[in-house]
Amino acid sequence: MADFVRGNPDADYPADIASGIRLHRRVDKLTDSLEAVRQARRLFSQAHYRVAPIALDVLWDHFLSLHWEQVESQIPLTDFIHQARDNILPQLPSTPPSFQHINQYIWKDRWLERYAELPFIANTLHNMAIRRPKLGALSYCIQDIELNYAQLEETFMQFYPLMMQQAKSKNL
Repeated sequence: MADFVRGNPDADYPADIASGIRLHRRVDKLTDSLEAVRQARRLFSQAHYRVAPIALDVLWDHFLSLHWEQVESQIPLTDFIHQARDNILPQLPSTPPSFQHINQYIWKDRWLERYAELPFIANTLHNMAIRRPKLGALSYCIQDIELNYAQLEETFMQFYPLMMQQAKSKNL
């Protein structure tokens, strides 16, 4: 939901949701500032470089879903998804309309599980490009991802567990 909220969330959301939005923003900022992630961006062609951070954000979701058991051994992915859905759905009426709209598909089409499938990632990037024509290059980022897949996967496996430790210990 944090990707759909602009400005200070404190005035519009309960404290726990506003805190989650701020945490999401800190994680995004930290991730984008990591040298390994900046290096990963350089793996994208010049034509796709501008949208590479967005493509990488989606790709990190791919690796998270694909390697869930390695990075989160406490709860199976399917259980996590059920908990997330059970927490989100009651709050949905008070969320941004664009988030409400996308929720129709997240659960029905099993996005969080299907992120593990690289063709689903290609579809996701393409659909994002269709919705926002200025991001048209996203449709073609899958080429850079496939070309550099192993290196991008290694980057994820290096930074993500450390970031999760920081988040759990409230050091973000």
